[in-house]
Amino acid sequence: MRILLTGGAGFIGRHVHAQLLADGHEVRVLDSLRPDVHQTKPAVDNLIVADIRDGEAVDRALVGVDAVVHLAAKVGLGVDLDDMDDYVSSNSLGTAVLLRRLGRRKVRRLVYASSMVVYGEGHYECDRHGEVAPGPRRIEDLDAGQFEPPCPICGEPLRPGLVTEDAPTDPRNTYAASKLNGEHLAAAWAREAGGRVAAMRFHNVYGPGMPRNTPYAGVAAIFRSALARGEAPTVFEDGLQRRDFVHVSDVAAAVSTAAVADHPQFAAYNVGSGTVRTIGDLAGELSRAYGGLDPVITGDYRLGDVRHITASSDRLRAHLGWKPGYDLTTGIADLLRH
Repeated sequence: MRILLTGGAGFIGRHVHAQLLADGHEVRVLDSLRPDVHQTKPAVDNLIVADIRDGEAVDRALVGVDAVVHLAAKVGLGVDLDDMDDYVSSNSLGTAVLLRRLGRRKVRRLVYASSMVVYGEGHYECDRHGEVAPGPRRIEDLDAGQFEPPCPICGEPLRPGLVTEDAPTDPRNTYAASKLNGEHLAAAWAREAGGRVAAMRFHNVYGPGMPRNTPYAGVAAIFRSALARGEAPTVFEDGLQRRDFVHVSDVAAAVSTAAVADHPQFAAYNVGSGTVRTIGDLAGELSRAYGGLDPVITGDYRLGDVRHITASSDRLRAHLGWKPGYDLTTGIADLLRH
C-alpha cells in the first residue's frame, strides 16, 4: 500500500514510518519541520517539506496514495492562551485542508492521530450517586492542595476508573479541543466522501527519540531532560495523577495495523498499555533507571491538566488484534538503550 504519512519526521512519526516500511508499505512523508520541534533537519527518506495547511503541497503529496496516516499537529498542553490560535490553525485548519484534498484525490482511508485528552477528566464513580462527571477544577481547591475532584452532587470522594471510547468527550484545554475537532471533521468527511477513519486516541507516549528541552514535550521527556542535566524530576500536584504510559513502538504497531484494517465509517480506538500508573511512578522509574536524584513533589499545578485519565484499550485489542509489547519497566529499559 502507498501511504502518505503527515508529521512523519516527528517523534511518533519516525517510529510509525519505520513500522510502515517494515510492514511492506511505500511511504511518503509530509512534514513542515517546525523550528519549535526540529532544531536540526532529520534524515527522513521520501520527505516533502511543507506545511499541512499548504493545500497545493498536500495535493502533490497525495498523488498515487492509497491511504493517509495523519500525525501532523502542534502537540502538548500549551504554554498559555497566546498559543490558542496556533493550535486551531495547525490542527483544525490543517486537518480540514488535508480532508478537502483527500476528497479531490478520492483517497478513502485515513488514520487520524487523536489523543486521550479529548475525554477531559476520566471515568469516576461516587458511592452514593454512581457514575458522575466532575466539574471544572477550582483554583481555590488546587491552591489548598485538594487535587482529587469531589462528587459534584454530594462532595464526597470519587473512585477513578477506565474510560471507554463511548464515554462523553470533554476537552479541557486548547490542544484537546483541536484534537476533538479533528475527529469531528474526519467523521464529516467520511460521511460525505464515503471514507473510513480510524481515530487513534494515544495515551502518554514515551520512548527513544522523545523531544527534549521544549515547552511542548510530554512529561516523560521533561523528566528525562531534568535527569540528563543532573537535576531531580519535579512532579506537579502530589504525583498520584493516574495515567497510562505507552511505548512509542507499541503506538507505531497500532497505527500500522489500523492503516490496513477494515473499519466502520468512523472508529475511535484508545491506544494505551492497559496498565494504570501514576506520574510519580514514572518519575521514580526514570530516576532509578538513570541513577539520578529522587523526584521532588512540588504541589504546583496547571489549571488545564486533568487529575486522572486512563482508558481501556480493549476495543483495539479485540477489533484489530493488537497488544502492547512493553510495560513501563521494560519500556524505560529500552529508552536507556537508545
